[in-house]
Amino acid sequence: MSTAPITQSEPGLKNTAFGFIKNSSRQLSDGYLSKTPLIQYLLVSICFPMWGAAASLNDILITQFKSIFELSDLASAFVQSAFYGGYFFLAIPASRIIGRWSYKSGILIGLTFYIVGCTMFFPASRMATYSVFLAALFAVAIGLSFLETSCNTYSTMLGPKRLATLRLNISQTFYPLGSIFGVLLGKFLIFTGGDPLKDQLGAVSGAEKQALAEELLQRTLGPYRVIIIILAVLLLLVALTQMPHGKPYRGTTEVRAKLGETVRYLAHNARFRQGIVTEFFYVGMQTALWSFTIRLALTLDPNLNERSASDYMIWAYIAFFLGKVIANVLMTRFSENHVLMGFTAFGVLTIIYVVTVPSLTAVYGCVLASGLFGPCWATIYASTLDAVTDKRHTETAGAVIVMSIVGGAVIPAIQGWVSDTTGSMQTSFLVDGVCFAIVFVYFFFRNRVARAQR
Repeated sequence: MSTAPITQSEPGLKNTAFGFIKNSSRQLSDGYLSKTPLIQYLLVSICFPMWGAAASLNDILITQFKSIFELSDLASAFVQSAFYGGYFFLAIPASRIIGRWSYKSGILIGLTFYIVGCTMFFPASRMATYSVFLAALFAVAIGLSFLETSCNTYSTMLGPKRLATLRLNISQTFYPLGSIFGVLLGKFLIFTGGDPLKDQLGAVSGAEKQALAEELLQRTLGPYRVIIIILAVLLLLVALTQMPHGKPYRGTTEVRAKLGETVRYLAHNARFRQGIVTEFFYVGMQTALWSFTIRLALTLDPNLNERSASDYMIWAYIAFFLGKVIANVLMTRFSENHVLMGFTAFGVLTIIYVVTVPSLTAVYGCVLASGLFGPCWATIYASTLDAVTDKRHTETAGAVIVMSIVGGAVIPAIQGWVSDTTGSMQTSFLVDGVCFAIVFVYFFFRNRVARAQR
């Protein structure tokens, strides 16, 4: 166990970084705060739409790269594999850095790597190879791994413990706003009007085709220019703000567990393991469904082009936002397990409709499904983190939950493989139906446990 002194000027608060914007909340011994510091909580919550924008741009890039690089559905899904693979490999190192220093340090490192990853798109567009773009996405994911490992757990700690799940759900409500912003950037700055990309590229050959492909790749830079500016401003604001430490302490010393001790504790925590598995399938479902919604629209309506088909993603993210808001309201009146059981059961039925109805209305099914899985991530996250009763393990436990995001690297690839194998994009959405069912089972058994404990 290692210790670090707590400043006497603010009991229970360790100030590890210089800041002009002060925090007046009192930190309790379990790491939670006596009240929520609004400015600090708002800054943390603003980080959520920033990784939402990056994730939604992936859905645009999958469609763009498939035509430019002439990829199969499986190969195009490697965009998500590179992106979410970064979460898996960096979450634990991020948690150790947060444990050694602070959540604020994790956020600053995350924003910095995010900016670096965005700038890598500029040389990638010149080299014009798929693998270099994947490397840039991996670098972005490094930054986002730090951000998510920091912000998801930190949001739950910024106030009284009894409101931890509500705080995370409110922070997560910002996420779809970033998703909408990202897809709008992609729609107007990446996609072009006129014929679909495959038709535009198929109408030319040789040097002319290469020049057109390079022009289309240059268009991918537009959104990242905007994002870099926003990230730079956010980085400055966080750096100038004094953030609560958010760590448990005993007396005047911070309590910290060694990595091996934490791994053993988590490995023997059945409720925690169940949450990890469920988050894996949840994130995989969300990522896969969004990855192929535009492709489904283009398949079902040959008259659409990429720009017009991206409108379905805008509606999907709006539905995602509304689903979170509605679920948050319902969970103030009803059991969160009952609410989520209803959402996920309806989600399974919606995916069955997407698979079986051979018309453009199947795409609206994807939009509806986006609203139905909206509240799942934050609720599973907070419940899984709450299973860690020994708060010395909180940072690493949060990182392991973030590692489960690797489902976003695996499930879309499986769905792409099913699409290539069956020759049916619609049939491939069965993968999402299975994932929805797994999430339903999680909340069903959580509800049985809750009833037994009454």
